[in-house]
Amino acid sequence: MTKPLIELCVEGIDGFLAAQDAGADRVELCASLVEGGLTPSLATIRATVKAAKIPVHVIIRPRGGDFLYSETEFETMVEDIKALREEGVAGVVIGCLTPDGRIDEARTKTLVEAARPMSVTCHRAFDMTADAGEALEALIRCGVNRVLTSGQRDTALEGIAILKSAHEQAGGRIVVMGCGALDAENIQKVRDETGLTELHFAALTTVPSGMTFRNPHVGMGGTEKDREYELTLTDRDAVRAIIAAAKS
Repeated sequence: MTKPLIELCVEGIDGFLAAQDAGADRVELCASLVEGGLTPSLATIRATVKAAKIPVHVIIRPRGGDFLYSETEFETMVEDIKALREEGVAGVVIGCLTPDGRIDEARTKTLVEAARPMSVTCHRAFDMTADAGEALEALIRCGVNRVLTSGQRDTALEGIAILKSAHEQAGGRIVVMGCGALDAENIQKVRDETGLTELHFAALTTVPSGMTFRNPHVGMGGTEKDREYELTLTDRDAVRAIIAAAKS
């Protein structure tokens, strides 16, 4: 059995360093995982690439919410990708949809062309499409290298049938990378039942803030006040355990 490649979804430089130290094969670098991942700052990207001994893929997502972008938002995505070509980034992670739940092929092709020679992954915008089989063919036509998916369900376990079907449909034309609440208890089952060669997860833990002074009257950005005094970090021990399970 070929051991699967493991990609870690991380937030910021500290998350990257934890994932690299714990044995990740590759990372998807994000900001704001609470919103599913947004484009990190250029300084964060540069610090990560400088410290990297493994490939770094950067998400290109200007905001949270849906994947139906305005023209001005799309222009910023193109410019972000062009900037990253000069930064030693191995790949970018993108996703654009049409209002009726299809892959926006015109925009996807534009982003792929802007990215070369970097690798291009389509993120879980794929899971929001109306027809997984049709969406997979669209990504192949656009020249996308891989697609990240939980099988159009909340978890990979629930999406096993679609993950297996997508992998078989891909037939080596695109990599299907599975994700969705993978942990040390379930990752072998997903690996074995789908045949996937790449798996992706974020092993996160929440720890208390080091702040000793806490203002009880203010919550930033409309969040719960307690959220201001919590940090979400990549759990090195969990990463090691999940990778060991995936590769055993």
